[in-house]
Amino acid sequence: MTTTHPIPLPPGLTVRPATLDDAEAVCALLNEIDVLEIGRAETELAEVRADLKHPETDLARDSWLLFDGDRLVAYGLQWDESGGERIDMDHYTLPDQPLGALHLFELMEARAAERAAANGADRAVVHMHLNIAPTMDLDALRERGWRTVRRYHVMARPLSPAGPAATPPPGVTLRDCSAEPDRRKAHALLQAAFADHFDFQPRTYEQWLDDIDAEHVDWSLTWIAHVDGLGDTAAVRCRNDRSAMAWIASIGVLREARGRGLGSLLLGHAFGHFAALGRDRIGLGVDTDNSTGALALYERHGMKLDFAVDTWELIRPVK
Repeated sequence: MTTTHPIPLPPGLTVRPATLDDAEAVCALLNEIDVLEIGRAETELAEVRADLKHPETDLARDSWLLFDGDRLVAYGLQWDESGGERIDMDHYTLPDQPLGALHLFELMEARAAERAAANGADRAVVHMHLNIAPTMDLDALRERGWRTVRRYHVMARPLSPAGPAATPPPGVTLRDCSAEPDRRKAHALLQAAFADHFDFQPRTYEQWLDDIDAEHVDWSLTWIAHVDGLGDTAAVRCRNDRSAMAWIASIGVLREARGRGLGSLLLGHAFGHFAALGRDRIGLGVDTDNSTGALALYERHGMKLDFAVDTWELIRPVK
């Protein structure tokens, strides 16, 4: 394991936990970082508020705000969905605060080890996502023992009101999830479809509702595909609350139903629906090592790389 030297908090900087009242300041910081990394503001206030309300986060102990005087310059958040060794975190910093950012990493890594120990694990396996050209000093991260383990692409494509609507083939029907039983079915389908995927964490229906901030979900934008003789076999959950583009949050097809064009059907249905709503762009995220061929599917449907994100991992023994 890589050894590191303690990094004290640089003079003039202070750290405190976040509260829900800090959501607007955090959102502004993240958008400032977005502009540096991808050339445009991409973070929505609702997303920040949902993150700060994560059910597996105790803001008093699992959040960090780094200030240079009154200016917010870095933000960290941590949560534990595994109940074991896996701990997830977000860390965002402006590029002019390298030592402050590393001090924050020390605090967060120590907290991750503490949480894993409380779960009875003998190590913490910490994951976070960073843009492939981030504001963070990647060499400094590697010196701390972090390494990349996966790459994700955010893909997007334009939408045209004149585009043809997707028509289900014979024996296939689509329905939305306005009814509670269908929301539970969509959850079950997505959990089953992603069970073998990298970084998957099983979530109960109630946990999933918390994860997606269900109080603000438009359930008419979640659809289930039913195949005669097979039953409900696929689902897609979409969002229309991003200013930059419509968003496909999750799309999954059960293993036994793959190869029937259901992924293409759900994509086409989403494209047509959002075009009819007046949206001119739609996006999604995909694991580039996905064994189901999802990346190639999206490329066939005109989706192109917008920006890329790496998953970084730190394995830290619990003392």
